[in-house]
Amino acid sequence: MQTAVNKRDSIVSSALVLFAERGYDATTIPMIAISAGVGAGTIYRYFDNKEVLGNKIFQEYLNIFTETLENGFPYDESIRNQFHHIFISMIHFTTEHSQALYFIKTHSSAHFLNEESHSSFQGLLNILKSFFDSGKAKKEIKELPSAALIAIIYGAFLELQRLVRIGELEPEAKLLADVEESIWDAVRLHV
Repeated sequence: MQTAVNKRDSIVSSALVLFAERGYDATTIPMIAISAGVGAGTIYRYFDNKEVLGNKIFQEYLNIFTETLENGFPYDESIRNQFHHIFISMIHFTTEHSQALYFIKTHSSAHFLNEESHSSFQGLLNILKSFFDSGKAKKEIKELPSAALIAIIYGAFLELQRLVRIGELEPEAKLLADVEESIWDAVRLHV
């Protein structure tokens, strides 16, 4: 018999996959229950409703992602080394939580998100914005709005991860290094 923690984890991981693949609105509680191997009523023991579940998943994975970026961030090193840390952190996060980054991206302005979820997402954006602002101040990053620079990195990385997930690309070290260099080249100031 599944323990309470295992049931909750199974519900969360099943919901994450379904929300990422089908979208929040197209995913029902019975779908999550079937995927998690629990009864629909069991989900309601842990989460009041689908909105609470969606917010909890969004916040949990956003917090993990934010912690991954912040852990060991090389504030005193070059902008290029800081970018490398961000890129490697994104790889680490998606390796551990393959659907989470896509779920965060596709649902970052979803109608079901509460104030806490919006605040958590803003915290993540502030880390990236701070990096870009610092790089622009040092004349190492292009003078584009930070939102555009984030979109360049985030969009390219998500597409890379999608191609890895469907088996079209193998995440070999050389490929990842070349992709990192290409994304860096897209945002760095060319002098």
